[in-house]
Amino acid sequence: MPMILAAFASGLLFGLGLIVSQMVDPAKVLAFLDIFGNWDPSLAFVMGGAVVVSSLGYGVAKRRGVPVLAPCLEIPSRRDIDPRLVAGAALFGIGWGLVGFCPGPALTALTFGPWQVPVFVAAMIAGMALFRIAPAKVQVSLRRTAPDLDG
Repeated sequence: MPMILAAFASGLLFGLGLIVSQMVDPAKVLAFLDIFGNWDPSLAFVMGGAVVVSSLGYGVAKRRGVPVLAPCLEIPSRRDIDPRLVAGAALFGIGWGLVGFCPGPALTALTFGPWQVPVFVAAMIAGMALFRIAPAKVQVSLRRTAPDLDG
């Protein structure tokens, strides 16, 4: 039960942060991404704050060595940049730039956003489901045919 309450509190705090920072407003996000037009740099402060808080959190977690609500500390160890990572990041960025939403803000905006938000979330869920049900053979083929961006 403590794990569920901690997850709920974290999600609630994250959602409130998205609302306060206006990350749930696609127009605000698109204005931030439009660096050659009517650029709004205010979301850079949101990003900077997130980097600082995350860095502090990782530092505390590494120093403690033992998490509060989990059996062991799991910090990602991979540092390589492979074609699949680059392709996924590119798709994420293209989608974000086209509609002004990424998954977290879209889920938060479900509670009060315009009709386009549920359409975006439904499309996002459908894409995840299609990847899950795609035969493993297709997934392996997609991984092999991803452009080699390492050089």
